[in-house]
Amino acid sequence: MDDKYFAKKIEKKWQDIWAASKAFEAEADPDNKKPKFYALEMLPYPSGNLHMGHVRNYSAGDALAWYKRLKGFNVLHPIGWDSFGQPAEDAAVKRGVDPREWTEKNIEAMRGQLERLGLSYDWRRQIYAHRPEYYKFDQWFFLKLYEMGLAYKRMTQVNWCETEKATLSNEQASGGLCWRCGNPVVKKDLEQWFLRTTAYTSELLEGMAAIESGWPQNVLKRQQDWIGRSDGAYVDFAVCGSDAKIRVFTTRIDTIYGTNAIVVAPQHEIVAENCASFDAATSAKIDEMIQESLKPKERDEVIEKDGVDTGLRAINPFSGDEVPVWVGNYVMMEYGTGALMSVPGHDERDHEFAVQFGLPITQVIAPLDADGDAVTLPFCEYGEVVNSGDWNGKPSTDAKREMAAFAASNGFGEPATTYRLRDWGISRQRFWGSPIPMIYCDKCGVVPEKFENLPVRLPDSAPITGTGESPLAKVPEFYETSCPSCDGPARRETDTMDTFVDSSWYYYRYLDPANEIMPFDPFAAAYWAPVDQYIGGDDHAVMHLIYARFWTKALRDMGLLQFDEPFTRLLTQGMVVGETFFDDSTGKRAYFAPEKVAVERDEKGRIVSATADGTALKFAIERMSKSKGNGVDPDEMVEIYGADATRLFVMFAAPIENELVWNEAAIEGAARFIQRIWRQTRAWVEFLDVHEAPSEASSSAARGLRRKTHQTIKRVGASLESLQFNTPVAALMELSNAVGDIKAEPSEADAEIRFAVREALTSLVLMLTPFSPHVAEELYSHLMASDAGMVASGARFPEFSEELAREDEIEIAVQVNGKLRSRVFAAPDASRETLEQLALADGRTQEFVAGQPIKKVVVVPGRLVNIVV
Repeated sequence: MDDKYFAKKIEKKWQDIWAASKAFEAEADPDNKKPKFYALEMLPYPSGNLHMGHVRNYSAGDALAWYKRLKGFNVLHPIGWDSFGQPAEDAAVKRGVDPREWTEKNIEAMRGQLERLGLSYDWRRQIYAHRPEYYKFDQWFFLKLYEMGLAYKRMTQVNWCETEKATLSNEQASGGLCWRCGNPVVKKDLEQWFLRTTAYTSELLEGMAAIESGWPQNVLKRQQDWIGRSDGAYVDFAVCGSDAKIRVFTTRIDTIYGTNAIVVAPQHEIVAENCASFDAATSAKIDEMIQESLKPKERDEVIEKDGVDTGLRAINPFSGDEVPVWVGNYVMMEYGTGALMSVPGHDERDHEFAVQFGLPITQVIAPLDADGDAVTLPFCEYGEVVNSGDWNGKPSTDAKREMAAFAASNGFGEPATTYRLRDWGISRQRFWGSPIPMIYCDKCGVVPEKFENLPVRLPDSAPITGTGESPLAKVPEFYETSCPSCDGPARRETDTMDTFVDSSWYYYRYLDPANEIMPFDPFAAAYWAPVDQYIGGDDHAVMHLIYARFWTKALRDMGLLQFDEPFTRLLTQGMVVGETFFDDSTGKRAYFAPEKVAVERDEKGRIVSATADGTALKFAIERMSKSKGNGVDPDEMVEIYGADATRLFVMFAAPIENELVWNEAAIEGAARFIQRIWRQTRAWVEFLDVHEAPSEASSSAARGLRRKTHQTIKRVGASLESLQFNTPVAALMELSNAVGDIKAEPSEADAEIRFAVREALTSLVLMLTPFSPHVAEELYSHLMASDAGMVASGARFPEFSEELAREDEIEIAVQVNGKLRSRVFAAPDASRETLEQLALADGRTQEFVAGQPIKKVVVVPGRLVNIVV
């Protein structure tokens, strides 16, 4: 074995061996000889280059895949490309390149990067969302959803990004900003295709119970909030002087006697029907609010409230009181009924509105334990109903139920449950997406394409202008077709699908990527799916992850799946961030490359000050970006330090859920650790005999090393089972230190030491494999000589022995009257009586006890003895 560790040479060697031996190709095992494990990271968009966030994500998934193989699982670990999308069209407009050519070139480059990292993917299963063999089944699913009544078209106000010239879903326009470019979004009327996600609203909410133990709580909470279940009642307020009624939804019907106004959205039908009766000032105010409402807003965004009294009046059906009808800018047509009853005594938002416009405030709920004390309004909790006629004295919970039933029995309302989730608008005015397989015939109307005619292929090219209209509408050879029903002339749909359609089901295509008839074989899905561990960013909590859950339930109802949830466990990794240096004195940030900045740091390495050319700079920790000067090229890191060191660093530097602050000095430490293991193995390997039988470790050195080895095996296994990737590396470093602490020279070591070292190094190398597989394979081949194949072909994670892992003796603190006075040593399982005897017999303890009566002795096994005198 070479004295020096050559990372590039060894890494290329093992990558070639793995590829030639098809080491990571997985096949379904109908006999279930091994348990299956489906490990998956979110697939990348082929932008052209990996960034360190990718490396961290894929290194974590690969570490888990290796660990599960070592534990005897049949592991499926695939990769593919989310390759439809807007950046390819942007490249076509800005650079004059063909989107297909740009995408294929980027895929080739990024696959090379992944291969140089040595990631253990089954490359046979690679999928490409932009190729017809994949998007054929986007279209297949669309037709199936259309048959099921889950796909439909309607005129709607869509979220429109003027910068991107594209429609956006509610999730993609969250906060009134485009999810891709960050610029403001406006509303625009367009006919759009929708998928009826609301058909599964209850299931999406209730199904969380099945995945609660395996998903991060913050992701589940965000999904719950997005779905937004509210239990309450509908109540109809009759409009005075007409037959019209305004229906409100309320979760607190017990407060209805405190209603001081009905507040409706600017676009509410009651406004449109009565606009002729409004004075000029009122009409102008409403028009202003309508224009403002066309700007998308975050669901829970706090806006400055505004409103106007329309002059209309409505009757509270419970009290008979007449209340004014206002238009309010904070009421949204798309939520609830577009109208609400304002109860300022018991709702903070209504209270602010009432104070602002001088509306009356009435208390109708009192705390259960108020005892007549004054209550500060708004009081928003449940309590006892007051000032509410016959309902006085009832607890809120009883009043809610009984008042909803009363409204239903008297014909002016009913109990109801509402949700905030809306159907998914998937129409996009884009070329680079899956064509929607629908046809418009003057005779037959809207007609679905025949399944046998799929895929509806994109043309070779289209005039991509970036001005908003669908490029396919300018390609007659695409849109001119025959009606599948009457064979007469017809026109194809020219919108394409939201690219989130592609990523909603790709993990099932991996199971059967060559199938030309079906999206996948249900039998393959029955074996491999659902995904056992999914890894990706939590920024997908309310888009991709909700859509994937919806898609899985729809596929179940198509008969393709026998389960309800796509991902059993979800891990959301933190971002990789870096130090940025900038000058914003001109009002616009100018970033500086780190090599041009003089930095002063404190003793903990934190930045104290930064200057460039005499100018004081500001500094921050921000998401990595080339434009900010803090981007790191993974290829450069692999070239300098090797793939194993790069991967080891991103796993060790921080807990996987936390942000990782990039520090190149630390990656040098990872490289040094690998070199140390290399040198240790080289020093010992020629003196170790793989056939040497275990010997009884009688020397303290051999016994101590074996104990450390088995403790490390236990610790690393437990950490990997719980998806902790940084603590195992720390444990491996400790084990390497323990090997280094052996004083005997390898050539002079006795059989006990030789066996303990061989066990330690072999275990160390096997446990290093998930993090740094190339060097692990190389060292394993030398340690095992010709007696074993490679790690990838059947090696097993080392087994630990509780007996060997147990400490010979542990330290027990001895206290006298609660103060530490001495320490004794005992076996880990020593009895209470033994520990008490050792403590009382200890010479130093006797100095503090002598001559004093002992009241009692408190023993905490394994920790301390406290003698009370």
